[in-house]
Amino acid sequence: MATITFKGTPIQTAGNLPKAGQPAPAFKLTGGDLGDVGLDSFKGKVKILNIVPSLDTPVCALSAQRFNKDVAALPMAVVLNISADLPFAQKRFCDSQGLKNVINLSTFRAPAFGKDYGAVITTGPLAGLMSRAVVVVDQQDKVVYAEQVPEIAQEPNYEAALFAVKKSV
Repeated sequence: MATITFKGTPIQTAGNLPKAGQPAPAFKLTGGDLGDVGLDSFKGKVKILNIVPSLDTPVCALSAQRFNKDVAALPMAVVLNISADLPFAQKRFCDSQGLKNVINLSTFRAPAFGKDYGAVITTGPLAGLMSRAVVVVDQQDKVVYAEQVPEIAQEPNYEAALFAVKKSV
């Protein structure tokens, strides 16, 4: 279990993110068409798992916008925005922001994702949502970078995540 903070107040997650060098846990999340989407849907790509509590919050919006912009120059990479938001809300958000280089995936039918990735918040007012984290998975589905952001209201380390992506291509 990881201890992080929400506006300075300690909260906890169900576990810890997978470590660099480990195989990325397989998952089945819900895509925009309400179909199942798994890690195996992105074979041959470097995957940036941009895990967020909700795209409808300012910091989550900033991370989606930043990764959308940065991945445009990385054709072998894909950004997966992962949250508990319903696919309809995820689509509405991305359409309103003009985000075309990200793929939204919802955990609403897949509670195992949060446990398998150690990212589900288990205490405090955000219990049940995902913590803010970034996991970069290479083309062989191994974790090459993982960051559990220590404060929910803080942005992730974009430069470190993108460095891991570029190193993996």
